[in-house]
Formats: sequence, structure tokens, C-alpha cells
Amino acid sequence: MRVAIPHTLDNDEVRRRLRSKSHEIGSAIPGGGAVQTAWPSEDRMTMDISAMGQSLRANVDLEPGQLVLEVDLPPALSFIEPMISGAIKQQGQKLLT
Repeated sequence: MRVAIPHTLDNDEVRRRLRSKSHEIGSAIPGGGAVQTAWPSEDRMTMDISAMGQSLRANVDLEPGQLVLEVDLPPALSFIEPMISGAIKQQGQKLLT
């Protein structure tokens, strides 16, 4: 699944906001979840997510004018992809404000 979240910020500000609010990501997952983040490069944040009995790894890439989240959903969650995508867009915008 690939979700683009548009923004009008420069990448330095996006990094600052993501780093300062990354502890809020788990509470934004429906049903709750645990999220560990890391920054393997300046323009990529990785997330290890535990939610709904599943473990996922996601990448968030900073691109000019947008964040792009990519995650491979396991078959057990693929049927709710539209709901997950909508929640990611909504919560992603909140993290950037």
C-alpha cells in the first residue's frame, strides 16, 4: 500500500515535526498500537508497527511537497486497506500541523 500525504512545508520542517510527534503515531491507530521509529537516512523514517495482532514495517519517505508512506499489508488486513489509507492521510496531516 502506498499513501501520499501532500504538504507545503520544507523537508527540514517536516523532519522536525515528525521527530517531535512520532510518539503520537501509535495512539492514532484504530484499536491502538505500538510504533517504533528510526531514521536510517535524512529523508526516510522507518516504522515497526504492532497492531491488531499483526507486525508491520513501513517506510515514510520525504519528497518535495509530500510524504509517501509505503507498507505491505498482510492478507489479514488487506480487506480494510481503504480504511487504513484514509486514516493514514488524516493522521498524517495532523502530525504535520
